[in-house]
Amino acid sequence: MESSTVALDLLFETSWEVCNKIGGIYTVLSTKAKTLQKLYKDKVIFIGPDVWTEDTPSPYFIETPSVLGAWKAKAKLPQGVSVRTGRWDVPGKPIVVLVKFEAMYAEKNRYYGEMWNRFGVDSLNAYGDYDECCAFSLAAGAVIEDICAFHKITPKSRKNAIAHFDEWQTGMGLLYVKWKLPQVATIFTTHATSIGRSICGNGKPLYSHLGSYNGDQMARELNMQSKHSLEKAAAHAADCFTTVSEVTAVECEQLLELRPQVVTPNGFEKNFVPPRTKFAEAKAVAREKLLDVASALTGKSFPDYTMLIATSGRCEYRNKGLDVFLDSMATLESKQIKRPCIAFVMVPAWMKEPRADLVAALQSDEAKRLDDPVITHWLNNPNEDAVLNRIHGIGFANNSDSKVTVIYVPCYLNGTDGIFNSEYYDLLIGMDATVFPSYYEPWGYTPLESIAFGVPTITTSLSGFGQWILSTTDNQFCSCGVNVIGRGDENYGQVVESIARSLDYLNEMDHTECAIVDEAARKTSCRAAWSYFITYYIQAFEVALAARNNRL
Repeated sequence: MESSTVALDLLFETSWEVCNKIGGIYTVLSTKAKTLQKLYKDKVIFIGPDVWTEDTPSPYFIETPSVLGAWKAKAKLPQGVSVRTGRWDVPGKPIVVLVKFEAMYAEKNRYYGEMWNRFGVDSLNAYGDYDECCAFSLAAGAVIEDICAFHKITPKSRKNAIAHFDEWQTGMGLLYVKWKLPQVATIFTTHATSIGRSICGNGKPLYSHLGSYNGDQMARELNMQSKHSLEKAAAHAADCFTTVSEVTAVECEQLLELRPQVVTPNGFEKNFVPPRTKFAEAKAVAREKLLDVASALTGKSFPDYTMLIATSGRCEYRNKGLDVFLDSMATLESKQIKRPCIAFVMVPAWMKEPRADLVAALQSDEAKRLDDPVITHWLNNPNEDAVLNRIHGIGFANNSDSKVTVIYVPCYLNGTDGIFNSEYYDLLIGMDATVFPSYYEPWGYTPLESIAFGVPTITTSLSGFGQWILSTTDNQFCSCGVNVIGRGDENYGQVVESIARSLDYLNEMDHTECAIVDEAARKTSCRAAWSYFITYYIQAFEVALAARNNRL
């Protein structure tokens, strides 16, 4: 959809990840911004936490005091709450308000009492980041209230303002707006339910038992009462409740006792993909770097036709399917594969430092196998790291007889890791295949990013992206560049074998077949552009404003 069907005077979006890159939500918002700006030029205001200092400034925030300057000159915010305004340094350059929120801690008990009385939010059992997130989102609510007052958005003004809040972390802000500003329509998006993620993270089967789970009961059992209570209250209070995939919509219906009105799949912008004229060179540079690191670690010489495979994402051993990936590599090792393989596990862990012996080996002409040649950076907790323990447990030796070499890269690939000194995308382009065998994955940006580079990917039917592929195209590499493996609670071994078979299939392909799959992957990624997926958000805007209108 290229143009708006909803007239808006102001659109706020609040998230802990505005100008604060932590996970996938940053990618959702920062890539959606360009399309929103095209529809509602500078009527879009992103609100994020000001968690930065002069010594550690946000690399994504361009402070511009003149932005919203007229409002700031007259702003009446809670005592101690301050803001900085500017632009988000992403395509579209949307307006951003960063909020200094620590002063709200002094008022938290008063607000917690209000939220209990008005919405039934149980903050008594709060711990961890609950107070911090609530302080931020309450301050964000106060900012929205003051900007709306400045623009004279009142119950009788007939102006359309929407406040969109992402994840439980901002739920308290939504409830504040619901309480104070009936004239503002509200949207709440859960990208993953807090209790669903906790169930999976605690090793419990989610899907085969979903119908028997009660979200409130599981929250008590897993000590998640406050976060779950807040998330559930925000979902029920919002004028429009959305989530990012059908698999998570079913989860919400059971655990939050509310079916989302709209499913808003995550699109993206391909601005991180090099133009075709520079693509081949970027791919060659990436492959050379990846092969050099593998050779320096193992002392082996790898041919140029070596198949490079990767998995990546957050360090959630079971939820992200890291266990499945490693077992699949062991199964692939047992097959008669045509080309040698290197499998990279690019997952940040508790990294201590880059290996000095590996740095030296990269600078040396002498080929020598290093001790423990399966890891690029030393860890602070090697004995407790699940990925490293599984690599050792399977027995990956990375010696001259290994058909599959496994290399653990336990650091953020931000260009300054000390070994690759490249960003993730600059290495992803060099891969021949990626695997993301997630158990819990409400959407799944990593496989989408992969196919944008023409790198075929394998994922599972438990990811929102995987379900989108299954519902929109033929599930074959040559048709879409993706292979979605059916995954449930009872077929772990089957999934491992299917992934190994799929990689063996890719391993056998010739150049012509690779080119067909490459092109199919790129075309599929184009279908997930925000210019198409924004239509679901327009629908959410319509639902929210209709509910607001019925209330006034």
